[in-house]
Amino acid sequence: MKKIVLFFLFIILFTSTHAQTDSLLNSLQTSTPTQTQEILPKKMLFTQRLAWGEHGFMRGNKTITPDMRENDMKIRRKMLVAHQIAGIATLGGFIGQAIVGPKLYNTPRTDPNYNNLKDTHELLALTVNTTYSFTALMALFAPPPMVNRDKGLSAIRLHKWLAVVHLAGMLATNILAAQIDGDPNSKLLPYHRAAAYTTFASFAAAMIVIKLK
Repeated sequence: MKKIVLFFLFIILFTSTHAQTDSLLNSLQTSTPTQTQEILPKKMLFTQRLAWGEHGFMRGNKTITPDMRENDMKIRRKMLVAHQIAGIATLGGFIGQAIVGPKLYNTPRTDPNYNNLKDTHELLALTVNTTYSFTALMALFAPPPMVNRDKGLSAIRLHKWLAVVHLAGMLATNILAAQIDGDPNSKLLPYHRAAAYTTFASFAAAMIVIKLK
């Protein structure tokens, strides 16, 4: 199960960090402007182009029309609402881990409560990984907006930068957890804890800045 979670997290991280490269390649393509190119934004995430591009698997060989893009916006709104709701649930899981994690860290393995704390921590980790992955997928695979946003520092851009940080943090946290594998004396525990706190802080910050737009 951990390997599956790590695989999906790696795919999500790869997609986010290569979004700008993908957009650059798209801008280098030379072709005559068409109605489709005018309807779709020039820059899209790899996942958006894969699903909603001119030849995306959600298009089914249909010509993209203004009516189709209007329907895209309805789907986009629903997916981004799901993204926000799942994000709140994920933040709740992070808070639970922030409470249980230090208790587990400071509880001796011989303590009667150790196993209960360990089981709770693992359940929270599984829940957070699930809701986090769902949250990310809703954003990455939502249809692209009608137009590209203005360049420069904005709440949306800052939200995306923070997303790269907490994606990397989630990946690091899970890799370290797999290497520790329940060993309370592992030298990797401080790094695991630091990665978890970094992920939590950047995720919470990403949720806060998006409300400032």
